[in-house]
Amino acid sequence: MLPEGGAEAARVSAELVLHLQGEIPPEAKTFTWANAGAPGAYMLTIHEEGREEVVRQWLEGSARSEPYRLGTIVHAMSRGQVIRTYLELGFTHILPKGTDHILFVLGIFLLSIHLKPILMQVTAFTVAHTITLALTIYGVVSLSPKIVEPLIALSIVYVAVENILTPKLSPWRVAVVFAFGLLHGMGFAGVLAQLGLPRSEFLPALLSFNAGVELGQLAVISIAFLLIGLPFRNKPWYRKRIVIPGSIAIAAIGLFWFVQRVAG
Repeated sequence: MLPEGGAEAARVSAELVLHLQGEIPPEAKTFTWANAGAPGAYMLTIHEEGREEVVRQWLEGSARSEPYRLGTIVHAMSRGQVIRTYLELGFTHILPKGTDHILFVLGIFLLSIHLKPILMQVTAFTVAHTITLALTIYGVVSLSPKIVEPLIALSIVYVAVENILTPKLSPWRVAVVFAFGLLHGMGFAGVLAQLGLPRSEFLPALLSFNAGVELGQLAVISIAFLLIGLPFRNKPWYRKRIVIPGSIAIAAIGLFWFVQRVAG
């Protein structure tokens, strides 16, 4: 429900901002929000004029928010609530929402039938995107999403094509994955910037989000290993029937995203 006086809406990146203006009726005590057209989960941030603190709630689809009490003191989330909320946000950004990151991790997975080389690449990827996630959020480095997103798509294509051309892990693969991890970290930072970080718990929120991302990546690796690696990795046809067709599909999707993101 919008107060009398209407609402002004503006699109800023992927974040929808609504400015509500008007007199609040004397009998109105609370404000609630619901978006019947929401396609999935999203973060609702409420900032009342004249207050420094903001209220954030994690909503699923068309669910109604908890009542926001008008004209009362805003209580910030506790540290435990911040950690739980941003840990979940980081995890869900990979599973189920981060299709591009999932495909990149699967590209890493497909090249080797052994866990050690996979974990070496995932570790390099983790270290790299942790660095740029922190540096971007703190404003030390900055790169336009119009550059970052197409390059992320190209990183998916590169890893998949290398899987097709190379039957084993090359010495430079870990370094390449590290370099691509720097790009993906900027992508994570863009999402986190849209969600917002609580001023009083900035570092716990940042670390929790990154930890959630890592848990999501490990979940992808674990699922792939249990469903594909463990039962089929020792089969003589594993590379011919799984690695190459899977990598071709990943490369095709990545190339489509690259063209789409450059054109958009």
